[in-house]
Amino acid sequence: MTVIATDPGTGAEGLKARADELFRRKRLMNFGLPALVLAYLTYVFFAFDVPGLYERASLDNARTLVADSYSYKTHVTRDNRSGAVSVAIEGERKGTYPEGTGPDWVSLGDTTVVDLGQGHIVEFGPETVQYDIPGYGMVRATPTRVKGVQAELPEGETPDWISVSKNRLAIKTEAGRLTVTRNRAEVFRYFTGWELFWFTLDSPYYGKGPGELLSRAFSGEAGAIWSDFWNNNMWRHKDVAWAIFETILMAFLGTMGAGLVALPLAFMAARNFSPAGPLRFAMRRLFDFVRGVDALIWTIVLARAFGPGPLTGALAILVTDTGTFGKIFSEALENVDEKQIEGVSSTGAKPVQRYRFGVIPQITPVLLSQLLYFLESNTRSATIIGAITGGGIGLLLTQAMITQKDWEEVAYYIVLIILMVMVMDWFSGWLRRKLIAGSESGH
Repeated sequence: MTVIATDPGTGAEGLKARADELFRRKRLMNFGLPALVLAYLTYVFFAFDVPGLYERASLDNARTLVADSYSYKTHVTRDNRSGAVSVAIEGERKGTYPEGTGPDWVSLGDTTVVDLGQGHIVEFGPETVQYDIPGYGMVRATPTRVKGVQAELPEGETPDWISVSKNRLAIKTEAGRLTVTRNRAEVFRYFTGWELFWFTLDSPYYGKGPGELLSRAFSGEAGAIWSDFWNNNMWRHKDVAWAIFETILMAFLGTMGAGLVALPLAFMAARNFSPAGPLRFAMRRLFDFVRGVDALIWTIVLARAFGPGPLTGALAILVTDTGTFGKIFSEALENVDEKQIEGVSSTGAKPVQRYRFGVIPQITPVLLSQLLYFLESNTRSATIIGAITGGGIGLLLTQAMITQKDWEEVAYYIVLIILMVMVMDWFSGWLRRKLIAGSESGH
């Protein structure tokens, strides 16, 4: 009788053992991976102090910021030392009403009456400031040099929208806000819109409707109307337009300059065009170095070397993108069709001609596609770079944010940046289709 020896690993028991091991690994992956992710998220939750962030969050401040982005405030201010009262939009000198004048809801006189609407009335008297709040009562404040601000409130618990101290009284209601200190009493009221966006108070066209402006334009005042709008001292339309141009120019010079520098260097980094191994290695490490350092870091370094300005921002984009383009172009060169180069060489073409007619047409679609894509991307980057180098729309955006009060201007600049990026995206896509289609048809 013949006995056949079988491998225990290939029998029924071996198959069962392997199946059990497979199922064990599956269970480990199904439960272990989610547990690992959950543990990581728990670590992030406490490492980044999410509970503390929630406690420190202020919804009131967030609502105020959002309201400031689509509305404006008209300030009525009294100097408690001299008694002089001024009315200004956004509290700026450039938006101050002429002396003795103001909007129709402000009555100037020995006692200035400010009607905030909904029954809210504020009065700046010779000695006392009082605020009649519907549903709560009359609040009085008497500012003095010695005793500070003496406040009188209705009996009962002080609501959380009233802040009282020895030197300051602050009231915040839906109708407006009132602040009284030793030296100044100020009330302001919100209105929807961007006031003085078209014309400032000193313009003869302020407050005129579109129909009247159009009629005056056809009557020969078109140039004056445009001048008053273009030279608006508060919204600075001329400066904003120049800043947008600077931002686009910064992105264009940096991107195209990087393409011009990277193309010849890419030939030295491509295996089929540069037989010297050490040269290829050096070029590739150079590309890794310049693109490995973020453009913002190059911006700071170059700003120290060349000083602030849009040209410094363009150089920062150029340096960073040279590394990226060098890598992309060298890889495109390594994938060119050698037969086309051999065909050009068979005509007796010189090396430069072989590159011009045998290589460049093949990589042109890649070059154009990447250049135009990075041009659109660098338009966004130039906004942040401009904030550091002191040029472009990024600088104006930073200046508006630093003031912590001109959030309607911040919203204006953000809208312009979004529109600029959308236009550049559309333009680069349109140009990419035209040029690449043209190059492929010519090829």
